[in-house]
Order: sequence, then structure tokens, then C-alpha cells
Amino acid sequence: MIKVSVLYENTEGKKFDKAYYFSKHIPMVKQKLGSACKRLEVDQGLSGAQPGSKPAFVAMVHMLFDSVDAFQKAIGPHADTIMGDIPNYTDIQPVIQLSEVKM
Repeated sequence: MIKVSVLYENTEGKKFDKAYYFSKHIPMVKQKLGSACKRLEVDQGLSGAQPGSKPAFVAMVHMLFDSVDAFQKAIGPHADTIMGDIPNYTDIQPVIQLSEVKM
């Protein structure tokens, strides 16, 4: 199982439209990836380790796929549409990481 994580750093002066992200972008991503995406979770940053400190990331999405190949086949035809939607909700460059899930 692999996890694809997309993280949006909480950078001063950058915009992130949470309403658009949660109501439009994420549902579109789910629809485009279809059943290849076994699970999708979205996190909204609340704080850092110290109470009241700002979170490192304003938002994160984590998606589970059976394999890297399954992810690439699912995203391939829709990558331009998904990536093209990013400017509609943020000017933050997302950090993308693929990880192997061990447990």
C-alpha cells in the first residue's frame, strides 16, 4: 500500500481558500481518481507543538493506493485538470510525497 500526501505549508502572506478546497477541489479529485483511491483523508492544521503556535501546514490530503503504478494510472489522465485547479484555491506550491505504508 502506498500513501500519496499533498501538503500546503502555512506561509505568511499566502492564500488558501478552505471553502473551495473542501467543497470543490477534494470532491473533484475523489471523482477523478475513482476506485483506485482506496482512502482519502484531509487534515486542516490547527497549531504547532506549542499551544497557540501556528501549524506548519494549513492543509494536507493523504490518499491510499494499492501501488505506485495504481496511483500513476489513476492520476495520469487527470493530472492536468487536478493541478490546473490549484490556483483556484491557493498560491502555495504543494509539497507532494509518496510513502510506503508499513503498518
